[in-house]
Amino acid sequence: MQTPDITSVNHRQTGKILYWLGWSCTEIARHLERPVTTVHSWKDADGWKETAPVKKVNAALELRYIQLVMKEDKSGKDFKEIDLLGRQMERMARVGQYLNTGKEADLNPKIKNRNAAPKKRPKKNYFSPDAIQLITQQFHEQQFDYQRLWCEAGKHHRIRNILKSRQIGATYYFGREALVDGLDTGRNQIFLSASKAQAHVFREYVIQLAGVGDVELSGDPLHISTDDHDFTMYFLGTNSRTAQSYHGNLYLDEYFWIHKFLELRKVASGMAMHKRWRQTYFSTPSALTHDAYPFWNGQLFNRGRKKDKRVEVDISHAALAQGRLCDDGQWRQIVTVEDAVAGGCDLFDLDQLCLEYSPDEYANLLMCQFVDDSLSVFPLAEMMGCHVDSWEAWTDFKPFAARPMGSRPCWLGYDPSNGGDSQACVILVPPVVPGGKFRIVEKLRWHSNDFAEQAEAIRKLTQRYNITYMGIDTTGLGQGVYQLVKQFFPAVRAFNYSPEVKATLVLKAQDVIRHRRLEFDAGWNDVTQSFMAIKKTLTGSQQRLTYVSGRSEETGHADVAWATMHALANEPLEGSTARNRSILEIS
Repeated sequence: MQTPDITSVNHRQTGKILYWLGWSCTEIARHLERPVTTVHSWKDADGWKETAPVKKVNAALELRYIQLVMKEDKSGKDFKEIDLLGRQMERMARVGQYLNTGKEADLNPKIKNRNAAPKKRPKKNYFSPDAIQLITQQFHEQQFDYQRLWCEAGKHHRIRNILKSRQIGATYYFGREALVDGLDTGRNQIFLSASKAQAHVFREYVIQLAGVGDVELSGDPLHISTDDHDFTMYFLGTNSRTAQSYHGNLYLDEYFWIHKFLELRKVASGMAMHKRWRQTYFSTPSALTHDAYPFWNGQLFNRGRKKDKRVEVDISHAALAQGRLCDDGQWRQIVTVEDAVAGGCDLFDLDQLCLEYSPDEYANLLMCQFVDDSLSVFPLAEMMGCHVDSWEAWTDFKPFAARPMGSRPCWLGYDPSNGGDSQACVILVPPVVPGGKFRIVEKLRWHSNDFAEQAEAIRKLTQRYNITYMGIDTTGLGQGVYQLVKQFFPAVRAFNYSPEVKATLVLKAQDVIRHRRLEFDAGWNDVTQSFMAIKKTLTGSQQRLTYVSGRSEETGHADVAWATMHALANEPLEGSTARNRSILEIS
């Protein structure tokens, strides 16, 4: 039987294909030997002109496929084309389905099969080789000269001991260094700070650097893995009982502000006793009376040693500015703010700092000079008795909650600076029983001369805490804030300073602190410094004793201390929490 001509059995289909090939209706009619009106009726009825491209392709494939299938004598080339056309028709069918659903799996069945299989969870805290390369590259590129010196010293010396200026990026650098070292060597990293809250500053810097490699770190401690090894980064407070079992590189920051440092160091150094571990100590200076000073100047090494075994350690800036391996085995360096600027740090304006700080404060805060706290009303030793690890000690305090202390009554103290360029506000939680402990749970520093802004900030604190008492210094610029605050907190207490008022405030604070009734986070060095800045002096007439504090951007006019004392004043001098007002002068 002879195969019929496809064009003779389906003129309408043939006309449609020819139309899509660009033929006119007249040309199609002449070719098919059909009336032009018939061809036009086919075109309008079947929508030849409006047909989508996918359908045009499908129709052409179908026509050619039928023509080849109905061919009686097929060649090898015909069979190959039939196979190809079949696969193409299948593919076009998937395209049509995708256009209807928008699902990529309709285009590629393998996707559906892949999604049907059990999904593997991405590895937690995993760093790929590419991520490690990116992180390491940025770590080395973003260093100042003195940080590069720290990096080199860490490669060759087991103990680094650094005395530094404030705000030169030491915590930032060592957090990043520890991550890069762990990724390279697989060594554990241990961060030990005065409080767990302070230790978590390291953690934030580690997380930031991990983000360069598109790695999201989670957990505490951080358990990290690579293709070659696993390691752990620990972030600890000074609770030695929880730190003894860890081993790794040790970073101990702000050690000149840690209570009972020598006792802590015995435990801490044991965590890095093996020769493969590295110890790093760094801090800003506090007072000569701190028990860490013998560790810094080498006298701790000499204790119990015979004279011929003792060493002399030159701790002058001239000797240690470029870093030096000392005879007691420690690599020491002093980095002042001026050294940091010379080393490429462009974060400071030295001329402006000289205007903002008195010579003594500039020397202590920025030039690594220790202070003599013998004249301080609140010496360092007493203030360190107030230190606690707030994240561990205060179980009822939720710092990240909308209401950190819930409905617990709190007291607020506010103090403006004499120049109006800095104000301090503290939230004090009073004891629930007479003679109990006070807690500074929040401190704020503001830099604005706008009374309305200050009053609004205080109003928002009354929404965050259940404020039942508020004390404000109104001697000078605080008067404007007081008048606005009084509109929403009528019971606010105003302190109009005089030598007698200041003396009463100080006496009350001394009584509370000496009886260990005040607590604040051990990482809040500025609170300690603020109290230490208060000294006795005589009035201009040299007849009456009063109290003064120096000016600095770090401690203000001891404004955090005075703000705390304004809050403490709600408890009378005798220590009870009676409702009657104290003997303070109130305006």
